[in-house]
Amino acid sequence: MLTPAENDFLCNTDVGTPMGNLMRRFWIPALLSEELPGPDSDPVRVTLLGEKLIAFRDTDGKVGLVDNYCPHRRASLFFGRNEECGLRCVYHGWKFDVNGDCVDMPSEPAESNFKDKVKITAYPCVEKGDIVWAFMGPADKMAELPHMEWMDVPAENRKIAKLVYECNYIQSIEGEIDTTHAALLHSRLDSEEKAATATTLGGRYQYKDKAARFFVSEKEHGLLIGARREAEEDSYYWRISRWLYPFYSMIPREPHGTTRLGIWYPMDNENTWVILVLWHKDRPPTDDESREIYACRDLIPGTWYPKQNLSNDYMIDREIQRKETYTGIPTDSGRAQDSAMMETMGKLIDRTHEHLGTSDTAIIAMRKTLTKAARDLEEGIEPYAATHADVYKVRSGGAVLPRDVFFSDDKEVLDDITVA
Repeated sequence: MLTPAENDFLCNTDVGTPMGNLMRRFWIPALLSEELPGPDSDPVRVTLLGEKLIAFRDTDGKVGLVDNYCPHRRASLFFGRNEECGLRCVYHGWKFDVNGDCVDMPSEPAESNFKDKVKITAYPCVEKGDIVWAFMGPADKMAELPHMEWMDVPAENRKIAKLVYECNYIQSIEGEIDTTHAALLHSRLDSEEKAATATTLGGRYQYKDKAARFFVSEKEHGLLIGARREAEEDSYYWRISRWLYPFYSMIPREPHGTTRLGIWYPMDNENTWVILVLWHKDRPPTDDESREIYACRDLIPGTWYPKQNLSNDYMIDREIQRKETYTGIPTDSGRAQDSAMMETMGKLIDRTHEHLGTSDTAIIAMRKTLTKAARDLEEGIEPYAATHADVYKVRSGGAVLPRDVFFSDDKEVLDDITVA
């Protein structure tokens, strides 16, 4: 349980807030590179951390991310002309380059130097891993782009999906690092019955022991989370996940299999951008491994909103719930079962009414760790992970181990969850 003040501290990422300042110490995904398909392509509206912005790719292929509002009379630059290495406001012709400098002002006399005195907010951008990243913090505190494995694998070895959750980013992250729900929310009614013939460790063991024991340790990247379940008489099944500063998660995976990263970053305080990345270091993911990514691309045309959503009760089918699956919510649109839980809590949870148990150990640790990082920044202590990109060279994992072996003490497991 959190007090209203503690909850607001954790969830509010507006300009000037402690958590907003922390978020702005890290590179933030602004949009997918494919949303700006070529030089002088159409500008794109982007809202990040409550700031309304416009992204554009200039004539030279450089990406700009600038304030939505022209500093002249505050007209939206979304309607601007993207031409000759700048975005021109169609109201009076003021033109801005990717650095935010005003490079033309046709509505002022030719001899005027007024344009040299005008600048629009512009955030530095880089492209990596099919994503445009923006740095929205102080120029003298610019972070390192995290060294994540998926950014450097061949493009065919990764798959990406983007969507929106209609709720605060914290409850989105909490839904990811709560790995116990998978054995219930995502189960079929016969999952436990079929466990003996399952072809994956998760299918074999997680449905039989739904009350995992959690072991959470703080790391330079964030948190390493081990969830232990009963396996055989002499072994335990470990589901190994991670939370990484400030808004990344890695869900448990099969040993040596594909890894799936979630990026849960604030559009504003009541909506979350979600980017899911699936990859394998040595090969392209198979179609079966990519089902979640493919399904998450099933969106309302022209939007980033899933077809299964709050307005249609996520297309729940009560007959299927009675006879086939635990929820009756189909997975045609990818994450409808998860978003139904996250979004129906409300845009921003009143956490004074929650009752947390042992299965929430990782959630409690994430809240404390993230809150501490924001309070440290208020005291002038910069977040370590922001400027030490190599701490992100990790993976999640899974394993069945003898009962006397802790998961992070096993060399094979440690090698599998660490990027060389």
